[in-house]
Amino acid sequence: MKHDWATAPRRATHDARNGLPNPVIPAADASQRPRRPQEGSTAMPTTRLAERLSAMNLPEGVTTSPLPNVYYFRSSISRPRAPVVYDPGIVVLAQGSKTGHLGDRSYVYDARHYLVLSLPMPFECETNVEPGKPLLGVGVTVSPALIAELLLDLGETAVANPPEHSVEACVTPPEMIDAAERLVAALDNERDTRLLAPAIAREIAYRALVGDRGDALRAVAARHGRYAEIAGVLREMHASYDRTFNVEDLAGSLKMSPAMFHRHFKAITATTPLQYLKAIRLDKARLLMASEGIPASVAATRVGYESRSQFSREFKKHFGATPTEEAAKWRGHVPSS
Repeated sequence: MKHDWATAPRRATHDARNGLPNPVIPAADASQRPRRPQEGSTAMPTTRLAERLSAMNLPEGVTTSPLPNVYYFRSSISRPRAPVVYDPGIVVLAQGSKTGHLGDRSYVYDARHYLVLSLPMPFECETNVEPGKPLLGVGVTVSPALIAELLLDLGETAVANPPEHSVEACVTPPEMIDAAERLVAALDNERDTRLLAPAIAREIAYRALVGDRGDALRAVAARHGRYAEIAGVLREMHASYDRTFNVEDLAGSLKMSPAMFHRHFKAITATTPLQYLKAIRLDKARLLMASEGIPASVAATRVGYESRSQFSREFKKHFGATPTEEAAKWRGHVPSS
């Protein structure tokens, strides 16, 4: 799904994904400005979607839905730039806006622009809301199997060359908004959840796949090439974050030198392997403390830290608050175990 920390949740790894203010970027360098797709006639307001989500009286943060790969999120206040982790998938906002920052690039997504991610990606995000209009949205996580199935039905193949970026913001077409509205409605009924919701979530993935930035999702199903190899490593690190990873071993498994592995890894993630793993571990620790109420020492061990002091030091540097402060801040904003 999620974690804006969320947000892009995952059922047990939801982030309360939040956005942050844009950095000051010299006007002369247009390539680094926040990527907000050009408005077009194909975009449409998401009022009905916002009304449906508002009527649900969602709690702050991320909320799991009856469907494992779908989640909701809400934020009644603007939140400053902070680290989050998103799973591969699509984020559709009905109200409010977020700005995600990855490396030297920024992505704005709001009621007229959805976000698509092809890899589990730690980045930074800020949330912006207007008084009386909380940020509301729905996210759908996708798997390589789902994208491969859709490509097979389309008679197409995964991209031979990697996409320029693993995160993209795209103008939301009317069909995407309509599908999101129907998905939220279906999830409000037990029978519709079983019979209709999975197909509608699949439709949302399809709409993104055939959209202007579909290559970002096509890459999810790629099995060959450097992008696919690094993507495989990211998924492994994401799933087994409590393990010890050795960069030399990872590089060797891909028949790369450590220097080449670092270069390809950073080109895709805008960070180093060790920093990526650290971000995943700290995000998971925050989730565990907030959702399960466990102390920092237990969370540190469960995410792979051997030193409590190192965990506390790196946690505060990453989030700008101690584990206890951050857990108290997010407790009640994420689903409990």
